[in-house]
Amino acid sequence: MSTTTILAITASAWGIAMALSPTLQIRHMIAIRSSSGISIAYLGVLVIGFALWLAYGIAIENLALIIANTIAFVVGVTTIAVARHYRA
Repeated sequence: MSTTTILAITASAWGIAMALSPTLQIRHMIAIRSSSGISIAYLGVLVIGFALWLAYGIAIENLALIIANTIAFVVGVTTIAVARHYRA
């Protein structure tokens, strides 16, 4: 297996891990029943970025970008929804 292939697989796997990482924040908000320390505006900027990268991935038919950014977008929107739910 070439170095490029190994890097591609590793980067794609890490992209999915990064996309799922906000679930840790969701779990924390649910546990403490508060989102007071969370910036919803910051999350909104990220979600817009995920949507743009997803659109780019679709435009160039790049499955790695499509998968990672679809997951990131869904998790980001979910994080915003949970943060808004627990907003005091």
